[in-house]
Amino acid sequence: MLTDQLQFRSHQYSGQHRGTRLIVTGAVHGNETCGTRAIQRVMRELDSGALLVRRGAVTFVPVTNPLAYAKGERAGERNLNRNLFPNTDPQDFEDRVANWLCPLLAQHDVLLDLHSFNAHSEPFVMVGPRDNDGPLEPFRHEQQERALARRLGVRRFVDGWLRTYGAGVQRRLSGSAALQTVLRYGVGTTEYMRSTGGYALTLECGQHDDPQAPEVAYRAIRNTLAFLGLIDAPAPEPIAPAEMEALSLVAVYDKHDAADAFSRDWSSFDPVRQGEQIGRRADGTPVLAEFDGRILFPDSAAGAHSEWYYLTRANPAF
Repeated sequence: MLTDQLQFRSHQYSGQHRGTRLIVTGAVHGNETCGTRAIQRVMRELDSGALLVRRGAVTFVPVTNPLAYAKGERAGERNLNRNLFPNTDPQDFEDRVANWLCPLLAQHDVLLDLHSFNAHSEPFVMVGPRDNDGPLEPFRHEQQERALARRLGVRRFVDGWLRTYGAGVQRRLSGSAALQTVLRYGVGTTEYMRSTGGYALTLECGQHDDPQAPEVAYRAIRNTLAFLGLIDAPAPEPIAPAEMEALSLVAVYDKHDAADAFSRDWSSFDPVRQGEQIGRRADGTPVLAEFDGRILFPDSAAGAHSEWYYLTRANPAF
């Protein structure tokens, strides 16, 4: 495919009164189209007058990575949701996406990024860190971000992405280069948005082909517009604490060899017990769970030295 024949598109709707600047993105990964379909549905409602933005502004990006979307694959030339920074010397298509997308993100206050996943499981939302002024991911919008997360219409919440991803990188590196690598290669849409002073949520709406995934995405967009006051609609009620399941990413495990294999077909949030066999290395060494928890993002197709799966623990302090 000729990448110079592709273009980037966004659509903005602005109210007559001041308010929050929201951006909603779909198809950051090209085979994750539930967000695209949900965004298009909301845009049809706005275009027909069935829905009206009264305050602030919302920008929709139905297809964030047009090359990956055209291919129907996760990536165009690489994973857009890693190392997402403007680049004065772009080396691949995703670098050029970043040069357009990053300034666009920085013009907004809040990002809702819509994704889906491989194996069948329940939708969930990825949230950012606690308020902090540390070197990895300084942040000051914890309360606002988690309040919005509780109104998206899902009951599962996962935090700890960047520190866990970073710990995996640091295992493979030494010296002063480690932290810089963590900061760059762990940064995707939400991490970049937080670095500009805003806040952001990644909503994993379900399995790629689940017909309910676009409904999950659509409900989340409508709830976000209402909660942030962009439209005239009752604010959605937060999910009750008794109904929540909050988890923290604790560890990431890589494939050492492309022939490393799972012991069974795992799905995100399957429970594991300490000592339970998760898989087997190419040389026959068993891979055992280091603690009781739940598996997340198992990827049987991962290549050597790539993320294979994550483990989470319950987080009662969410």
